Amino acid sequence: MSMDMLKRQAAARALEDVRDGMKLGLGTGSTAKHFVELLGEKVSAGLKVIGVPTSEATRADAERCGVPLTTLDQIDRLDLTVDGADEVDPALNLIKGGGGALLREKIVAAASDRMIVIADDSKWVETLGRFPLPIEVVPFGLGATRHAIEKSFVSVGAAGEITIRKGKDGHAFVTDGGHWIMDAHLGRIPDAPALAASLASIPGVVEHGLFIGLASTAILAGAQGIRVVQRR
Repeated sequence: MSMDMLKRQAAARALEDVRDGMKLGLGTGSTAKHFVELLGEKVSAGLKVIGVPTSEATRADAERCGVPLTTLDQIDRLDLTVDGADEVDPALNLIKGGGGALLREKIVAAASDRMIVIADDSKWVETLGRFPLPIEVVPFGLGATRHAIEKSFVSVGAAGEITIRKGKDGHAFVTDGGHWIMDAHLGRIPDAPALAASLASIPGVVEHGLFIGLASTAILAGAQGIRVVQRR
């Protein structure tokens, strides 16, 4: 079975948790895109929901699929967010942001009563860090911000190369919020909650890709079928 089919299976399983009248956070990325497409089919069949997209790309997908949209200015609380992840650990802490939408994704997840993560089972890891950690930063004062980030790594026993993410044009990738992303190639993060707190205290860091204590359920699709993991 292809990776894309596994992602669609996970998305279909998450759709079973959606109820009529729900306010939904709509994630970003290849797996979340499957969820939006399947949700659109349900909407066309009569399901009444409204969604808040976590990126301009997801907004376009939802509009194409006929999913009604709103914003967190119009409603301040969501019933459920369904989103993908780049890594998931046994505590359901995540690394997200491979697609560059981590800031909006975290705002939407934090405004939700529940967050379901959908992924193929290759995203399951014992310890976060194999996937480069995205850190969204303000371009001003970049050298000072980088130095502070490196000190944060040392404080939790992590180390690795930091690179500025490039766009397809070869220039710095710019997020929907107008910021840049540093990708930290750490290999292993010994204490993800401690690193999350440390990074959040750096003035030049807008947000980071460590999602701690936000996901309540992970739906992982693999060759042996669907595995559902609940946060302990």
